[in-house]
Amino acid sequence: MLDAKQAILDEHHRRFQTLHQEGRWEEAIHQIHVTLRCAADLLDESLRVLDEAIETHKGIPSDRSAPPPPPTTT
Repeated sequence: MLDAKQAILDEHHRRFQTLHQEGRWEEAIHQIHVTLRCAADLLDESLRVLDEAIETHKGIPSDRSAPPPPPTTT
């Protein structure tokens, strides 16, 4: 999923660069907004994947609202 979003971001950035180089300023401004939204989406997805990996590695449940149970004594 991240690779696909990265490819989409790369394409939007390429479009922005082309519009900018051609001096098509209004279209370039619109395209940079699209590019930035795409970049934000990619970063959000990357953080989600990273959070999942950290939680899986640590063995921490996703729902952190409940405190962990107290240790048992024998």
